[in-house]
Amino acid sequence: MDSDQKFALHEAAREGRNEVVESLLNANPKSAFVKDDDERLPIHWAAAYNRVPVVELLVAMKDFDPDVEDGSGWTPLMIAASLKDAAGDATIDLLLRKGADVSIKSNTGQNALHFASSKANISTVRTLLANKCSARVKDKRGQLPLHRAAAVGSVPILKTLLEEGKSPVNATDGDGFTALHHAISEGHGPAAILLLKSGAEAEKRDSDGRLAIELVPDDKVKQYILQTAEREGIELP
Repeated sequence: MDSDQKFALHEAAREGRNEVVESLLNANPKSAFVKDDDERLPIHWAAAYNRVPVVELLVAMKDFDPDVEDGSGWTPLMIAASLKDAAGDATIDLLLRKGADVSIKSNTGQNALHFASSKANISTVRTLLANKCSARVKDKRGQLPLHRAAAVGSVPILKTLLEEGKSPVNATDGDGFTALHHAISEGHGPAAILLLKSGAEAEKRDSDGRLAIELVPDDKVKQYILQTAEREGIELP
């Protein structure tokens, strides 16, 4: 059997061909549990391409495992959490109803909150936190979801991770970067101010001995941070 036939269900799931998926599942239910060359099942592809009707068909299968991992240690939940514009929220709801475990970590040590935070998916972050996904887990680079949210400059997610997720604000990653270092080095002034108001220590230095404010990419961002901090009564070194 050539790989096209062997992985016909994977392809139909990827392309969102619901009727083809249904007939392939009826003909051979076991095909839902065959891994392709990326060690992915059809559910991984359906989640990746946001094919919600296909996800509905697959999660209804007998013996469906919501926590099955692909070759990178990604579960369908992680894949859905990493889609742009929170597009994976409907899939996440279906997976959570099937008992998906939000605490699983990928091969690089990230949980679903890391992925949702990287893509600035605030609704996804809220859903994950409500289902006890921890904001206090560091990945293999030493980063918390908070570091990711700071790097993309998402003020709503930073606020949510700090308040609801009880994320430590001054935790350092493998480079000695705090969330403040990430926010400032990426030029996200409002994110930096929020972190400072939330107790970020401006005098903390990274592994190379640099203060966060020293990493500012341009004078415009620097002026914004300095002027806003002064107005808010925040002391900077």
